[in-house]
Amino acid sequence: MMDTISKTLMTGFVFISISFALSTVSFAGIEYAKFDDPKKEQVYKRLINELRCLVCQNQTIAGSNAGLAKDLRKISYDMIQEGKSYDDVVAFMTKRYGDFVMYRPPFKLRTVFLWVGPAIFLILGLWLMLRYVRSRNSSNQQELTADDHKRAASLLDDDK
Repeated sequence: MMDTISKTLMTGFVFISISFALSTVSFAGIEYAKFDDPKKEQVYKRLINELRCLVCQNQTIAGSNAGLAKDLRKISYDMIQEGKSYDDVVAFMTKRYGDFVMYRPPFKLRTVFLWVGPAIFLILGLWLMLRYVRSRNSSNQQELTADDHKRAASLLDDDK
């Protein structure tokens, strides 16, 4: 009895220890960039919240701990400290990584599929589903012949 209690306690202790150890990883956080000018800090914060992490793909570089995201934050920070504007940094990033680096890419001919693609797939899926349902309903509504009626009547009469 004592042996099972100690095993249970030990298992619980190990579980809690691992949970605490893993939770500290989430507090690792993202480095804080210091600015002398509050306007530069606002531009930096806007940038890191609008640039996509190319590794994570569904996060901005502000919320990602990926190595590339850290590099992009550093490049953005350095460029802003050098006096570059928001547009300069965006132009540099899109020239280097393409429009995909923007979390909300601009609506251009090259990015039209990013914006219109989901709607096209939704409409196509609804159209295919509607066609399937209609073909299924029309195939189930076949006219019965006189022989079919006689056969059904004889089957029903046999049950009585």
